[in-house]
Amino acid sequence: MKGENLHYGMTTNPDVPTDVPGGSCSGSAVAVAAGLVDFALGSDTIGGVRIPASFCGVLGFRPSHAAVCSSGMLPNSQSLDAIGWLARNPAVLHRVGSVLLPVTAKAIKRTRHFIFADDCFQLSNVPIQKTVNVISNSIESLSGFQAPKHMNISQYIASNVPSLKEFYEPSSKSSKAASSIKALSTVMLLLQRYEFKTNYEDWINTVKPSISLEVSARVLEAINYTPDHLKSLYNVRTELRAALNTLLKDGGILLIPTTAAVPLKHGFKQKLSAEYQDSLYTLLSIAGVSGCCQATVPLGKHDSHNISVSFVAAHGADRFLLDTILDMYSSIQEQVVFASSYCLPAPQHCSNGDLDQSEVLKEKGNAAFRGKHWKKAVNYYSDAIKLNNANAKYYCNRAAAYLELGCYQQAETDCTHAISLDKKIVKAYMRRGTAREMLLYYKEALQDFRYALALEPQNKAARAAEKRIEKLLK
Repeated sequence: MKGENLHYGMTTNPDVPTDVPGGSCSGSAVAVAAGLVDFALGSDTIGGVRIPASFCGVLGFRPSHAAVCSSGMLPNSQSLDAIGWLARNPAVLHRVGSVLLPVTAKAIKRTRHFIFADDCFQLSNVPIQKTVNVISNSIESLSGFQAPKHMNISQYIASNVPSLKEFYEPSSKSSKAASSIKALSTVMLLLQRYEFKTNYEDWINTVKPSISLEVSARVLEAINYTPDHLKSLYNVRTELRAALNTLLKDGGILLIPTTAAVPLKHGFKQKLSAEYQDSLYTLLSIAGVSGCCQATVPLGKHDSHNISVSFVAAHGADRFLLDTILDMYSSIQEQVVFASSYCLPAPQHCSNGDLDQSEVLKEKGNAAFRGKHWKKAVNYYSDAIKLNNANAKYYCNRAAAYLELGCYQQAETDCTHAISLDKKIVKAYMRRGTAREMLLYYKEALQDFRYALALEPQNKAARAAEKRIEKLLK
């Protein structure tokens, strides 16, 4: 969990040195995050790749169970083990997959559709503006995606994995839907203990290796474990994979937080609490137990900690998932930057010490516009409109950015909306006239420029536009 080794100590998280790098493949994550290597391999049984990827702020990929050959690797738990990899660059992550994953027949291009697990995000203390909204806005800016859906994945699992009922905590029987993921985490840990014991009990008892106290406690738990519901453990695994494959068929991708736990501070020496371990492992069990593929995608920081979300696709849809990450990554990182605007401090010139959040977004849009970052400006203005759709200036400003991008129909629509909110907004008439002129609607454009002149008789730009279009109409 922490990335600490009895013999070699703990590596330093290069992106957030005050945080632990995560375990068990922290060395791989640190090497990637520090730029020492382009990519690194790692083993992921109950989060060995995904946790360090999240804590160190890099991309991580856990492939479908058994998709990558594990010949020559010492097993931890055969039902959960996967060989994953980490990278800073999505193209590198994709390239590693093209080498390691089995060659399959060329798949038909599918329309991707995201399913947001709302109940899972309720387990995290990271604002949805920095997670769900980032992905939603990215989807809106790209083609080839259906509108995302939202669901309670705990309820779905409770309804479609009947063998899981044996693993609910007694106090949770009245709320099975809410506790199904917790029960799934229990199944994951019990599977790992049973199979580890099968593999290494004789060796542990014979060799008595020197291991750290923290690891020793987990090893003893495994060695002393006597399974009561062994058949049910494997039934849960089979039923969950079938349920998720049905949910995610035809291009579905489940969006969840990678973990609900934030990284511990570097140098943390106390024994990890059961609550912390639960929050760390609960969400990892969805792909871990089902064997579905999962990609960890960094989303910047919150409260000085790295944060991430995970994309989960059906078992065997690894190449599809890697293609999706490659196609979306640039847009996602743009939205990560935009999301920071939700947490901006109030400008010092504001008399009451705070500005309406939509005004903050508008000012960010104006700054992006002045910097000639037209697409960023559009996104900022769009976010401002989401918060306040009754402000004519927001539509008018977005229209200006659309004009710079050559999106004349969108600019015309925004100006029309602005004028419906404020009949005296001269800039909206001017910008709609320009958009209509570019669309060859000369009569309508002339009318707009004349409206602008009626409101501002000394407007030289409107006068010049009027004369120019009058010549075109002769």
